[in-house]
Amino acid sequence: MGMQVIGNAMLQCAMGAAPGTMMVLPVNCVMAGGQPAANIQDNKPMVNILPFGVCKSIANPTVASATAAAYGSLTPMPCIPVTTAPWIVGAPTVMVGGMPALNDSSMLLCNWAGTIQVSFAGQVTVQIP
Repeated sequence: MGMQVIGNAMLQCAMGAAPGTMMVLPVNCVMAGGQPAANIQDNKPMVNILPFGVCKSIANPTVASATAAAYGSLTPMPCIPVTTAPWIVGAPTVMVGGMPALNDSSMLLCNWAGTIQVSFAGQVTVQIP
């Protein structure tokens, strides 16, 4: 069984240089471990998904521009996540706000080729499938 992801969970992007924090707004009125519980729709950049330091993905237009200006030498630039699809897969048998709950084995794809994963769910008591 996985852990229920809550507000202040730690995230990591494969193209980011630093861990990020998951922010969950209390709109679903479901709590776990003293924080709002997340669902698969908690994927909004700069609301739910905070930056991961600098981005090293050449698919990111700012990284591509800086790299071109540096004559092809990879030049990481500040991370601004672009996540348009919901988290994959979540826990389809547990609903939070009418959507599948977010567990710590879920994955989120950034449009700039990054794969975002949960490194710490934010709590260690509430398990979900």
